Amino acid sequence: MIFDWHGAWASVIHHPLFGIGITLGAYQLVLAAFEKTRWIFLQPVLVSMLLVIGVLVGCGLTYAEYRKSTEILSILLGPATVALAVPLYLNLRRIRQLFWPIFTTLVIGGVVATGMGVLLGWWFGAEHMILMTMAPKSVTSPIAMLVAEQIGGVAALAAVFVLITGVIGAIFGPSLLTRFGVHSPEARGMALGMTAHAVGTAVAMQESEECGAFAALAMSLMGVATAVFLPLAVSMVV
Repeated sequence: MIFDWHGAWASVIHHPLFGIGITLGAYQLVLAAFEKTRWIFLQPVLVSMLLVIGVLVGCGLTYAEYRKSTEILSILLGPATVALAVPLYLNLRRIRQLFWPIFTTLVIGGVVATGMGVLLGWWFGAEHMILMTMAPKSVTSPIAMLVAEQIGGVAALAAVFVLITGVIGAIFGPSLLTRFGVHSPEARGMALGMTAHAVGTAVAMQESEECGAFAALAMSLMGVATAVFLPLAVSMVV
């Protein structure tokens, strides 16, 4: 009896759990390498994404099949986001004490983070559509895609800008904050959450619970403020 290696391999890669397995496996592998080396370019989200893409291409799997097999992970994003309320609740008293610094940081930081991206794009000669796509780059993908469509951008491209922003912020953000003497967990969390959204919040959680709580707060407030005020600002300017 001859063992059908080709059939066995096809059964493995087309199994409903294969996508989940390579996703979690790639992330845990890169995370372990990052924690051991602390090399900033081993950013778990970016490198694990590249590993998954490599496996999909090598196995000849389509994105549609991969997405179908990982639907459960998308469903779990909701509870994971809601779980960010736990560190917020645990640090609620500290957040109340810093209400005005938080509010000031949100206003100034939000305007700078949004305005600088658009300004640099305009300076390099980007079209209006690209500028409107880049404007909501500092918030999570669902909000950024919705806002980009409302103000004349491209939703799919907005998700790409969001990913690039989050990865760059997670790679260089902590070291830059340390170099500029920002050691307060509250300030570091606000900076990472506002500029690098969910990816930055994950990095902040690794630093400390307090830092993660302020990052989650900043990410949430930045998302709400962008969704409400950015379309209004664009409509007033245009």
